[in-house]
Amino acid sequence: MKIFNTLTRRKEEFVPLEPGKVKMYVCGPTVYNFIHIGNARPMIVFDTVRRYFEYKGYEVNYVSNFTDVDDKIIKKALEEGVDSEVISSRYIEECKKDMEGMNVKPATVHPKATLEIAGMLEMIQVLIDKGHAYAAPDGTVYFRTSSFKDYGKLSHKNLEELQSGFREIKVTGEEGKEDPSDFVLWKPKKEGEPFWESVWCQGRPGWHIECSVMAKKYLGDSIDIHAGGEDLVFPHHENEIAQSEAASGKPFARYWMHNAFLNTEKNGHVQKMSKSLGNFFTVREISERYDLQVLRFFMLSAHYRSPLNFSADLMEASKNSLERILTAADRLRDAKEAAARKRTEAGVTGSGDGMNPKEEAYAQEAKVLVAKYEAAMEDDFNTADGVSVIFELVKLSNTTVSGDSSPSYIAFMEKTLHTLCDVLGIITVRKTEVLEEEIEDLIRQRQEARKMKNFSLADEIRGKLLDMGIVLEDTREGVKWKKA
Repeated sequence: MKIFNTLTRRKEEFVPLEPGKVKMYVCGPTVYNFIHIGNARPMIVFDTVRRYFEYKGYEVNYVSNFTDVDDKIIKKALEEGVDSEVISSRYIEECKKDMEGMNVKPATVHPKATLEIAGMLEMIQVLIDKGHAYAAPDGTVYFRTSSFKDYGKLSHKNLEELQSGFREIKVTGEEGKEDPSDFVLWKPKKEGEPFWESVWCQGRPGWHIECSVMAKKYLGDSIDIHAGGEDLVFPHHENEIAQSEAASGKPFARYWMHNAFLNTEKNGHVQKMSKSLGNFFTVREISERYDLQVLRFFMLSAHYRSPLNFSADLMEASKNSLERILTAADRLRDAKEAAARKRTEAGVTGSGDGMNPKEEAYAQEAKVLVAKYEAAMEDDFNTADGVSVIFELVKLSNTTVSGDSSPSYIAFMEKTLHTLCDVLGIITVRKTEVLEEEIEDLIRQRQEARKMKNFSLADEIRGKLLDMGIVLEDTREGVKWKKA
């Protein structure tokens, strides 16, 4: 399995620190509003990476944090006249709802920065004791970048160039810095802000130290994979490396993975999607127009390191493509039911015979496609090629499976399609099928209303079913339903 490592700028064979296990940290969102679909890309991408490792039998310890103390959170809290915790708690819950809608699996641990302050104070003190950090007269604690000889190794920036660039920027309130390139580990509180006690001042942590401490606590000093959006390479991930390795004396992460930006077109110009530019859509807004499975499919239709342009046309194309996969899954279920019905009518019991020679040959074709899918995923998680293979499998299924196929062959094809889709987080069972009992119950209620000559209620129930995508057909044999 090869992964493009931002640290070395090349694809490398993945070798875990501990055989059979993967320790993975993914930077999570700052929770001051609903997440936008730019935030959603790393969530979906690295959830898929995790799913593939699990498919290959690895035990994955997947940690993704919530940044729940930040200037933006404090600003929102002041605007609403509430505590910062009210804002962060609200949007953590909303974020979890969106993640569930996108079929992003919960992390092994979702640490919150505010619950890890003790660890941050401890790491900052270690850095001071080792000469890598210092406290300014106002109580701000800075990391001394010149003390870490490898500073710049992830972003491939030269420290001397960085320092000359920083010297041109005069920032008020940073007079206590030894060097303009030094960064904050701890900062004094301002009026009305949340704060914690420390030996340096009443204050709160800098952003970078939060992730270093949470990765260390839940994964250890050295981890396999650290991931996030490419906008985090510098300064966030660069600073994480500096403070983590300076504190522990050990390599922090072996592989660094970064997804490219999600872009949008505005007035004919392609721009990075961001809240600051006001050109974003929230996941919640998208969910009002599309099933979030469509958004997930859209995200995986391109390689994670390729910029992805968001548009209504591409979302419609993704919706149609996803429908092809779901229709194939529907046909397999229908074929399975037809085959079972024929066996029952013929008085045949048991699981049935195996595949016939022709089906064995088709099954072999499917196994070749599985190998092709795995090759795509093991080449730096090329989900775009993986999706193409799924469509090849869909074509094979559509042309070789029918109600006359053996139960063994139908079951094999259904399991194969489901498994490959599941690795990508694509759900092959339509929501209406999950709610089958509810549909039947509503039909019974409608029939009862008609018996009681309460036709307005019967019509109301029919309308409700239509809103759920269910069309009723009144036949001589009774009421039948189908998906719209």
